[in-house]
Amino acid sequence: MQVLQGPLDKAGEVFSLRIMLPNGYKIAPHYHPTDEHIVILSGNFHIGMGDTVDHTKEMLLQKGGFGVAPANQHHYAWVEGSTEFILYGNGPLAMTYVNPADDPSTKK
Repeated sequence: MQVLQGPLDKAGEVFSLRIMLPNGYKIAPHYHPTDEHIVILSGNFHIGMGDTVDHTKEMLLQKGGFGVAPANQHHYAWVEGSTEFILYGNGPLAMTYVNPADDPSTKK
């Protein structure tokens, strides 16, 4: 992950990140306090809305694709192939997992 613009922790400040994820990377259901916008640079980014993963209700974003995760909307994602994207929005950047046990920052 590379910060391209702005502080991540300031309310109302614009931020931009460049993120690269390896093939098969999964992001468990979670939500953010602010809208997040995503632009796919390479790879396949699958995103679905809800508290649980449901592959029948996902949207596939490919190179040049754009999506929005509205504030407080529960969603999940996974990638096919090495995937690179730009994530931007207004801070603060925060992530709350629907199931706290899914939060990788709490794993040893």
